[in-house]
Amino acid sequence: MHLLSTITSVRTVLLAVMVTVAAVLTGSPAVSQVPMARDLPPESVQQFIALSADPAVQKWLQQQAAAAKTDAAFAQPAQTKVSFAEFTTRFRQHVSSLLTAAGSLHSEIMAAVAVLEREIQANGGTRPVFLLVAFVVAGLGAQWLFRKISTGWRSWIERAPLITVRDRVTVVGARLLWAACYVLSFALGSIGFFLAFEWPPLVREIVVGYLFAVVVFRLADMVFDVLLDPGAATNDEPPGFRVIPLTAQAAIHWARRLSYLVGWFAFGWVTVRLLGALGFSVPSRQLVAYALGVVLLVIAIEGLWRRPHVVPGVEATGRIGRKFRNWLWTAYFIGGWALWVAGAMKLFWIVVVCAALPGVLALSKASIANVLRSPGSQNAKERATVASVLVERGIRAALIVGAILLLAKALDVEFAGVTMQDTPVLRIVRGILSAGIVLMAIDLAWNVLSVLIDRKLGDTNTVYEAGSEKERRRTRVRTLLPILRNVLMILFVAVAIMMALSSLGVEIAPLIAGAGVVGVAIGFGAQTVVKDIISGMFYLLDDAFRVGEYIQSGNYKGSVESFSLRSVKLRHHRGAVYIVPFSELGAIQNMSRDWVIEKLTITVTYDADVEKARKIIKKIGQELSVDPEFKAVTIEPLKMQGIESFGDSGLLLRMKFMTLPGEQFTLKRRALRMIHQAFHEAGIRIAVPTVQVAGEKTADVAAAAQQALTAHKEAVAAGAG
Repeated sequence: MHLLSTITSVRTVLLAVMVTVAAVLTGSPAVSQVPMARDLPPESVQQFIALSADPAVQKWLQQQAAAAKTDAAFAQPAQTKVSFAEFTTRFRQHVSSLLTAAGSLHSEIMAAVAVLEREIQANGGTRPVFLLVAFVVAGLGAQWLFRKISTGWRSWIERAPLITVRDRVTVVGARLLWAACYVLSFALGSIGFFLAFEWPPLVREIVVGYLFAVVVFRLADMVFDVLLDPGAATNDEPPGFRVIPLTAQAAIHWARRLSYLVGWFAFGWVTVRLLGALGFSVPSRQLVAYALGVVLLVIAIEGLWRRPHVVPGVEATGRIGRKFRNWLWTAYFIGGWALWVAGAMKLFWIVVVCAALPGVLALSKASIANVLRSPGSQNAKERATVASVLVERGIRAALIVGAILLLAKALDVEFAGVTMQDTPVLRIVRGILSAGIVLMAIDLAWNVLSVLIDRKLGDTNTVYEAGSEKERRRTRVRTLLPILRNVLMILFVAVAIMMALSSLGVEIAPLIAGAGVVGVAIGFGAQTVVKDIISGMFYLLDDAFRVGEYIQSGNYKGSVESFSLRSVKLRHHRGAVYIVPFSELGAIQNMSRDWVIEKLTITVTYDADVEKARKIIKKIGQELSVDPEFKAVTIEPLKMQGIESFGDSGLLLRMKFMTLPGEQFTLKRRALRMIHQAFHEAGIRIAVPTVQVAGEKTADVAAAAQQALTAHKEAVAAGAG
């Protein structure tokens, strides 16, 4: 079930990856909405040079620069209002230019076709077409040749084991390298043929551009094939290893959609760039880019709504939530596309990063845990490793830093200015960045220690022979490590808060002093709690008890189930649970350490043969010591110590035996049953208390006694009345 929940979360995360692909399209230079600067006429250049050389103009420029520095702090509010008004004006102009470009797009297409035809006719007519066909054939031939040569490589990858972490990393790396070489062979074959002939300039640019698009599409397709391994479900092949933990249907679905997204993006990016070479205006290129972006939007929404169910029954119960999420993501995709079209690029990048970063982080975490899971573990989170924590936290830090750099570039923020200037806002920004770095470092240290503690606790699940040194060490580890983890967690949280506040510019020395004063006050008011905690620390340092041991302290006794910083939980053998503070324990009687001696007493009649009884008891002790049920727990067999005393009804025989703690009760019951049976067969009688009344056996005496007793009863009844 945990794997299914991981698959569900990963499947949702892949929706956010589409946003990143669409975001890259918006940042390409080909679809930028800023018009390209036109070349200045030579006359204007000469006039500018002449004005720059004029001393009066130079003096005026210096005065204006000084005034700008003086009024920089007061100019920001005006710039905000002007920029908003300017954005509205630019948006109207942008929409107007797009409408104009829509009317002239047909004529520009026809003009571009005419230019391309003239280029082809000027270079031999159909010759460029044949060269293009040969160009593609050469690339496919090189790709086919590489596939034949690398047959052994592919066979080794298919037969490679996937048991250990090293096996999985090696196979994934080999598959990625083979995929890169496979695509590179097509590119090298095509480029080699391309360089062997002379191409028309325009045709050369078109061929190189779309070759780049094809290479990007093929490379993305191969990478998604390695990460998702959809071939095992489509070609009836044995299941391979999926880096991203998904079901077979989900792997096929997302591998196709993501490949289509990357391929269409590459095709659109190259197309928009080539439109400039064919003479298209900037508004026309933008209009085409927006139309190509609609296709990306459709692919994303189609992949969202048609994503496969992980478990039909589970999905049916949450159908309303699923539809709501689908509509929410659809609105997000459409809103992102609308922001791009409107030219609100800063807001667009903020929305993209805030929505995509958590998904990418979750996706990378699930993938790394799946690759670096322990050998033989089917659950990626069953037992994390230090390597998986280091790699996952390192990749997470790189993704977060990349997102910050992306936002800084989109918002026109220069880190040099942030570090050199000193304003309240910049101080807050620097503090937030420093606090983020501190928190990430502390989070890394805590996760590494937590994994080490969890793995050590996991190693203690194996139960060893009772009373052995390994078993004692195991119980001690299970006792101390949970408390150590709680103490470390509190310590890390306190240090993280203090360092984060210090990074934000808060003076933590007064806080620490104030916390000390408050701590002293709380200590006086909560002396019992402090006493409990300190007593518990010394109990644990003295190794007074461990989890699973049976102890008794005053009126409390039971098996130790767990304990916190101030109390211990005892489970009575009848089921009751005691929560006892450490300060109330006092002296502890531990009944589960090393060994226990059980003593028994049996009373036989005075005429019994004591030597015969001793031999019978010794024989029973030897039989019990070799019995498979008691052999492992018996330290010293049952034997008779001798006559303890002369009782009222017989001789008291004392016996004893030694066993492991907690095993004496079962052995005692078996021994008593065997002794009773053996004594009965040997004619040795167990003494029982008897009362003998002695007197004269005459009827007169008996009658007189009966009359006296009757008179006494009547007198008692009369007195009571």
